Amino acid sequence: MDALGQYSMLAMVTAAVIYLFAVFAHAAEWAAARNAGAVVTKTKGRVPVLVGGAPAELSDAEFAEPVDEPAEPESAKQRTNLFGRIGIALTSVALASQIVAVVLRGMAADRLPWGNMYEFTSTSLVFVVAVYLVMALKFGQRWLGLPVAMLSTIGLGLAVTVFYVDVAPLVPSLHSAWFLFHILAATVAGAAFTLSGLSAILYLLRRRAEMGGVVRGYLAKVPSSDALDRFTYVMSAFAFPLFTFVIAAGSIWAQYAWGRYWGWDPKETWSLVTWAIYAAYLHARSTAGWKGKPAAIIAIVGAVSFWWNFVGINLLVSGLHSYAK
Repeated sequence: MDALGQYSMLAMVTAAVIYLFAVFAHAAEWAAARNAGAVVTKTKGRVPVLVGGAPAELSDAEFAEPVDEPAEPESAKQRTNLFGRIGIALTSVALASQIVAVVLRGMAADRLPWGNMYEFTSTSLVFVVAVYLVMALKFGQRWLGLPVAMLSTIGLGLAVTVFYVDVAPLVPSLHSAWFLFHILAATVAGAAFTLSGLSAILYLLRRRAEMGGVVRGYLAKVPSSDALDRFTYVMSAFAFPLFTFVIAAGSIWAQYAWGRYWGWDPKETWSLVTWAIYAAYLHARSTAGWKGKPAAIIAIVGAVSFWWNFVGINLLVSGLHSYAK
């Protein structure tokens, strides 16, 4: 490994460690918010409505009354905000270190650093964290802090220990202009699918609390279940056309590299499975009016399918895409 490669690896390990400290800070933020005042809800029961032309029911949480609870102590609120700001600061420093690592990796390889699992993982997480920080710093939405920090810690931990490979030239099949389009779109789509899945998990937690009657603790500080449901949908709707382009561009690339557009290679097949999951999710949302828990579960399954296609298929199944390990 040359000097640039060594510095890249050092910067990536540094980023992983700083993300771990950000996890501790955001965990302390959640703990400090344990006395946060309740936000929602005494339910009035279910009321039938028409959704997509068919009878349906609104959830109890949509017929909620505020519950009077003691205000959150000012000292607890200050501690919560302090730990939250520390978490954001650490995440920002970690992202800067990660970007340096990705850039140095590209310089060391004299190419775009997207040729294998290690490089794709580190680049995808850059987009995930960058979108979160824009939400947190520009719009004051830091509710994804803990899951994003945890994901980044685990992702970079796997990248530097399990996925890592030395700097090497691209395999011949990757020498194509479609390499840039295919991988860049996959990276952005993967980041959006990941945020969608994390939001769906928080939705289930928040909805369960709302249905229980009262939302306390840090869950009282995240958006309502309806807002989380909309955010999940927006992220999925943004990523789906990009992922459609990923499959189309990959097919064109396959024609140049292997002489066929589609060959039911394991990675191609699972990409189609992932695409179908999100197509079903968006179709159900737009035609049948699916919202809430069923839609959230499908979004989580879609995110798991995307990462299984990337990690599981690459590591456990042999195919024409095995060069990406």
